[in-house]
Amino acid sequence: MFDQIKLFFDRHLALPAPDPELPHKLQTACAALLIEMMYMDDRVHDEERDMLESRIQDVFSLTQQDTNELVALAVQQREQATDYYQFTSLINKEFTMEQKIDLVRSLWQIAYADGELDEMEEYLVRKVSELLYVPHQAFIMTKNEVNGG
Repeated sequence: MFDQIKLFFDRHLALPAPDPELPHKLQTACAALLIEMMYMDDRVHDEERDMLESRIQDVFSLTQQDTNELVALAVQQREQATDYYQFTSLINKEFTMEQKIDLVRSLWQIAYADGELDEMEEYLVRKVSELLYVPHQAFIMTKNEVNGG
């Protein structure tokens, strides 16, 4: 009888094993959103690409080769995506609010890297911020921080 009870608990209440791919999935999700920002105004500037690589390397502590591989994978994911939810839902589950705000800051940095803010770039930061439940105050604060305002 005790064995049956133990078996029941083992089958129905066992915690799922952690996903060893989770850190890589999170990196890909973040990189895909950052790449989306780079393409948002239909013009990819060298400054935006440089900022993208810099942010990915800084945030995830990656080498240049690892960054290039992540960017290539994230470009594929971005092209296959039908919406932002597949990226933001994973980020919502795993990131702290501070990490989410840092991602919003990175989006602003890429948006402003070419020296001008397109309305579609601002739309994307707003949309991602909302999907990540980043408070509006943090959305504005990071914009002003990056824009020097």
